[in-house]
Amino acid sequence: MSNLKVAVVMGAESDLPVVKKAIEKLDELGVDREVRVLSAHRTPEEACKFAAGAREAGFGVLICAAGKAAHLAGVMAGHTTLPVIGIPVKGSFLDGLDALLATVQMPAGIPVATVAVDGAANAAILAAQMLALSDPVLADRLAKMRAEMTAAVLESDKRVAEQFAQ
Repeated sequence: MSNLKVAVVMGAESDLPVVKKAIEKLDELGVDREVRVLSAHRTPEEACKFAAGAREAGFGVLICAAGKAAHLAGVMAGHTTLPVIGIPVKGSFLDGLDALLATVQMPAGIPVATVAVDGAANAAILAAQMLALSDPVLADRLAKMRAEMTAAVLESDKRVAEQFAQ
C-alpha cells in the first residue's frame, strides 16, 4: 500500500476556485494531499526547492495549476523526477489557450501530463491512478468511482429513452 501523498500547487491564490475541484476529488478518494501557493515567477527559488525535495517529503505526484504564462508545472518538472500533472487555468485572455499551450508544450525529457483547461478533477483522478499502481485499496476506490459513473449514465439513458419513447 502506498503512503505517498499528492502535492497540489497553484501559482496564485486566485487559482483556488479551480484547484478546489482537485482537492475535493483527492479527499473523496482518500488520498493524502498538501496544498501550496508557489509561483514559477514570483517565488522561483521556493518552487524549485519544493519540487527538488518532494520525493523525500513523501510525495508521489505533483499537480500544478497556473494560468497565463503557466510555467509552474514545467518549472516543477524540471526539478523532480516525480510525475507532474499540469492544470492550465483559464485566464482573462484567450480562454486559457495560452495556459494550455504553455503547460503542454514541454521539451523532450521533461514531461508534464496535462489535463483540460480548468480540468482539476481529472488531474486528481490521474494522480490517484498513478498512486494506485502500488496501492490496491486506492485502485478499488477508483474502480468503485468508475462503476458509480457508469450507473449514473445508464440511469440517465433510461430516463431520456423513456421520455422520448414513441
